[in-house]
Amino acid sequence: MGHDSKLMTLTERQKACLDAMGIDVWLPKDAAPAEPQTVGWVEPLGMKGETHRHESPQHDPRRDDDVSSLDWDALQARVAECRLCDLHKTRTQTVFGVGNRDADWLIIGEAPGADEDRQGEPFVGRAGQLLNAMLQALGLARQDVYIANILKCRPPQNRDPKAEEVAHCMPWLQRQIQLIQPKVILALGRIAAQNLLQTNTSLGRLRGRLHYIDMTPTPVIVTYHPAYLLRSPLEKRKSWEDLLLAKKTLESAAS
Repeated sequence: MGHDSKLMTLTERQKACLDAMGIDVWLPKDAAPAEPQTVGWVEPLGMKGETHRHESPQHDPRRDDDVSSLDWDALQARVAECRLCDLHKTRTQTVFGVGNRDADWLIIGEAPGADEDRQGEPFVGRAGQLLNAMLQALGLARQDVYIANILKCRPPQNRDPKAEEVAHCMPWLQRQIQLIQPKVILALGRIAAQNLLQTNTSLGRLRGRLHYIDMTPTPVIVTYHPAYLLRSPLEKRKSWEDLLLAKKTLESAAS
């Protein structure tokens, strides 16, 4: 992606971004996140002592026959006309995803909110502004990454996604992952992480290590959702550590 600067080498703009995020002390080099605890395999909740690769969510059998063959245009068209769950009755429009389709970074959130439902683009509200600042602090622009959600339609009143909604929507995201072939996946928030990894493990236990899903060799790193960080600004430092782990993982893969 052309971002070869060291993790701890900051420009004035990056420092300003960190200040805006409420992170007032830059992590010293020897305080960078530890090496990932899990490389290649993860230990899901309730399986201590056993190794296991997270299984991909169940596909909708009505679409398994052809969704993996769709190109970008066909995939976006199929998403736009999707009526597989009741969310199509209340949405303004689907929110397919946005960004660089050849990106090294794939960022996955939970579901569109009211702003996203109106504009048809993920992370465009206050949480999106914070996400943009987080990316800028890493030396990335929004257009350098690809941003998508577990769900392509907004749940009413921003409620949590239902299991059947996730099951219908997940094949769209899985095809996006196949098309992008990112080098690192960043899951934002508990719901995105748990649905992507098919686990009930808490976000706190998922942070700080690499995870893998069986459809891609790309490592998955879990961090807090920007909307949560707006409510709990003291957690921004932990989120920054997660971002550093993601960048370190990507740079290690490239070396």
